[in-house]
Amino acid sequence: MNPETKLTPHFRLSEFVRSATAEARGIDNTPPDSVIVRLMALCIYVLEPLRAAVGHPIVITSGYRCPALNAAVGGVAGSQHMLGEAADIRCLDRAEAEALIAALNRVARFDQAIIERTSTSSAQAPGTVWLHVSCKFDPTQNRRQTILDLVKK
Repeated sequence: MNPETKLTPHFRLSEFVRSATAEARGIDNTPPDSVIVRLMALCIYVLEPLRAAVGHPIVITSGYRCPALNAAVGGVAGSQHMLGEAADIRCLDRAEAEALIAALNRVARFDQAIIERTSTSSAQAPGTVWLHVSCKFDPTQNRRQTILDLVKK
């Protein structure tokens, strides 16, 4: 599938597969069709409703990760990113991340919403904040779980 293919009106496949780490390390992060279907569901049930609720574009900083890319970035072994069920959203600060979670609770069918940030001692953009959102392909498995502060080293 062409990376510029629209998954939904406001989201393209390219937003979920681009990765500076993959490019730098020569990792092919092309998702299989089964993952693309899950990315579409994530967009339909979580990201499009969230974008409509907040009234502005949402920037995806991490979407699909093939197993090699997930390992390269230090992702957990069972990461929903590898299934196409998760995305990380850029946030200006914690207040914006909390506002996005409040909007998700009003409008979206989601599994997890986790505010993540780098530690202030991190060498890579200390204090950077993002919101991890996920949606299980089987909607009966969605937990609507929120975690308000997960620090990444």
